Amino acid sequence: MIGLSLLTACAVATGRNAPADAPLAALPTAYDYQLLTPDHHPTSLPGVVAALQGSDVVFIGEYHGNHASHLLEMQLLTALHRQAASRDRGVILSMEMFNRDQQAIVDDYRNGKIGERYLIKEAPAWHNYTGSYRPLVEYAKAQAMPIIAANAPGDIVRCIGRQGEDYIPKLTADEKTHIATQPFAEVPGYADKFFGVMGGSDHQADKRLRQSYLAQLTRDNTMAESIARAHAQSPQSVVVHLNGSFHSEGHLGTVGALKRLNPDLKISVITPIRADDFADAQADKRRTDEFYYLVNAQPAEFVDDDYKRKMRGEMFSRAREKAKGCR
Repeated sequence: MIGLSLLTACAVATGRNAPADAPLAALPTAYDYQLLTPDHHPTSLPGVVAALQGSDVVFIGEYHGNHASHLLEMQLLTALHRQAASRDRGVILSMEMFNRDQQAIVDDYRNGKIGERYLIKEAPAWHNYTGSYRPLVEYAKAQAMPIIAANAPGDIVRCIGRQGEDYIPKLTADEKTHIATQPFAEVPGYADKFFGVMGGSDHQADKRLRQSYLAQLTRDNTMAESIARAHAQSPQSVVVHLNGSFHSEGHLGTVGALKRLNPDLKISVITPIRADDFADAQADKRRTDEFYYLVNAQPAEFVDDDYKRKMRGEMFSRAREKAKGCR
């Protein structure tokens, strides 16, 4: 408990109140972050929470496995919950990390019908669940907060990535309920971003890359529809959705899909920036998100190119094996 308190205090200190021309705080540990305004000036956690009080949906973008991202998510969720409770509003936790077909297991865990080992093994949860998402789920469970398993099932997404639109007719009626009604609905501007990152363009992309984009859209449209349904069932509640930053930065991805479903929602987005990318981020004037936060970069995955190729080869081999299960 003492260690956690120290880490929390440290992280909050980096998000202190500061004048617009104040220097950025140092980020000495993997848990430290610096909250920023849209103009990239330092701001505070209490200031961010106060600014979010009118939001219907709050997207917290993360770098998967980044300790600062996960600490900020925990601190924001608890602070937003306290703020909402003071205004007789509820909070719903929505997560990319669980899929629609896992909702019953998530509900059983939240309601105390199964233990954590069952949740982790049978859902199954992400490999970093205990270190990254357990605190969020346990808080939601303790507060009787709904938890939405928002994402599309990985096996369906994987097969769409292999077969594109042709895979949808092969799904059973039950399987179709686990993805968005319109899984390939376009999000304006998203294709350019996706293909730019993947090394192509919407017009020049080969078939496999285009199918990968359709798989990405399936995730985004499914999460957006899950959020929209949760809000429609409890319109006075704030939906706090957690996802990898690519799904929400720039109000694209899941955010853009949600706006298509319900343009009247007040949506706020919080996006991470790696400290070593901060200069480029400052030069980019397309700052559409409500808040940003600066974090340390993850350690380099590889420094040996041969080992990198070996690991990538094994990863693609596993993906091919899993794809054999596609119809």
